[in-house]
Amino acid sequence: MLRVLAVDDEKPLLEELLYLLRSDPRVLSAEGASDATEALRRITRALESGPDGADVIDVVFLDIHMAGLTGLDIARLLAGFARPPLIVFVTAHEGFAVQAFDLKAVDYVLKPVRPERLAEAVRRAWEQSGRTGERAATAAPEAVPAAESPGAPVAAVPAARGGERAPDRAPDRAPDQIAVELGGVTRFVAIADIAYVEAQGDYARLHTDEGTSHLVRIPLATLEERWAARGFVRIHRRHLVALARIDELRLDSGTTTVRVGSAELQVSRRHTRELRDLLMRQAMS
Repeated sequence: MLRVLAVDDEKPLLEELLYLLRSDPRVLSAEGASDATEALRRITRALESGPDGADVIDVVFLDIHMAGLTGLDIARLLAGFARPPLIVFVTAHEGFAVQAFDLKAVDYVLKPVRPERLAEAVRRAWEQSGRTGERAATAAPEAVPAAESPGAPVAAVPAARGGERAPDRAPDRAPDQIAVELGGVTRFVAIADIAYVEAQGDYARLHTDEGTSHLVRIPLATLEERWAARGFVRIHRRHLVALARIDELRLDSGTTTVRVGSAELQVSRRHTRELRDLLMRQAMS
């Protein structure tokens, strides 16, 4: 079972996070720290005590924007240790996801925190910690898919406070939609509205015809496989494009680019011939 430290300089949010963590049967203990200095003191003590010490910390649930050191600063400091605790970022800001995963974060949870989304983060940490062989106090809930991972089965979430009924299972979505999360709110975007996809670390950014974009935790290679039948083609290690959204193919000084709406995207050499053939067949059909 996991020993957890939650770090947030907003007391009500910290208390709510601790409540949800302590409700999860995979969490043995959850303590809080209200600033970076306190968090580093506790983490340092845990590291000095060793993996079997009384003060051990398996996972740190870490806010990003705090007075003094940020959560990213703390994660960078911890990366210098031989056996640092796992990191899960809990933040209201979507824009730091790439930096977070560059720092080997287990997960990136957006505020306001939903119980089922936090349960998924706990599951990921539990699996990576190597403690999955330990017996939980009660049967651990099945994995709950993050909003960024559509198509996975939905599982139980911690009971609501005060005996209230826990949230219902999320309804199954049609395969022509993908779930995206922004500020704790889940939306469903039609795949037909997506013009191209950009790789961003372990994430992918979906760019729509309307000019909006959404970050999802699905590798680009996975989307390439899932959406091939929908007319999406790989043009570069960083880009997957809806063939029907390509407005122009241009070759200039040995460099091939495509225009998709207002975006100009480079085509790698290994994909140029295949893309040109696909566009020719599409034009003739």
